[in-house]
Amino acid sequence: MFPTPRLDFFFELASPYAALCALRIEDVAGRAGVRVRWRPFLLGPIFKAQGLAETPMRVYPLRGAYMMHDVPRRARRYGFTLSVPPDFPRNPLLAARVAVVALSQGWGEDFSRALYRAEFQEGRDIGQAGEVARVVAAMKRPAEAVLAAAQAPEVKAALRAETEAASAAGIFGAPSFLVEGELFWGDDRLEDALDWARGRRDRRAEASP
Repeated sequence: MFPTPRLDFFFELASPYAALCALRIEDVAGRAGVRVRWRPFLLGPIFKAQGLAETPMRVYPLRGAYMMHDVPRRARRYGFTLSVPPDFPRNPLLAARVAVVALSQGWGEDFSRALYRAEFQEGRDIGQAGEVARVVAAMKRPAEAVLAAAQAPEVKAALRAETEAASAAGIFGAPSFLVEGELFWGDDRLEDALDWARGRRDRRAEASP
């Protein structure tokens, strides 16, 4: 018996394309029989290492304008609504640290989805501590304690480690998916990544005596 294949989902909480993926990945992966490991990281340090002072969506205005149109269009395809705020991108640092805390406690996936809805459906500024706290409180979690925990040195180190792992894997955007070292980038590559994960399992089964 071979273990259930796993996909590592690298997501950045300021990314609308990662939001598109986060709001559907569990259902799609469940149907494919693939486990998902949620891994929050920050794109800012990766962009900086590439010589970019900010997101390519602002560096290249035509690309940013396309995103503003494309994200709502893709969301409609999936049966929900999303829109990109005009002051995109918002600072995801605190939210990402809270996601690290929440994932360690078993509610990180739900928090991340709720955060994305607050940001891209309700237009709330997730760069503000009060907005992050409201998302946590709405999940019946102790917001003050959670935000305090997010400032712990070990949480900061864990987020840095995830960002470094993303960089080492060649990740340059969000969402990205890793399947045993094979990299896929973009919401529209989720199904390809899942197919690759299933194929790895099937190839192992075929090779087994």
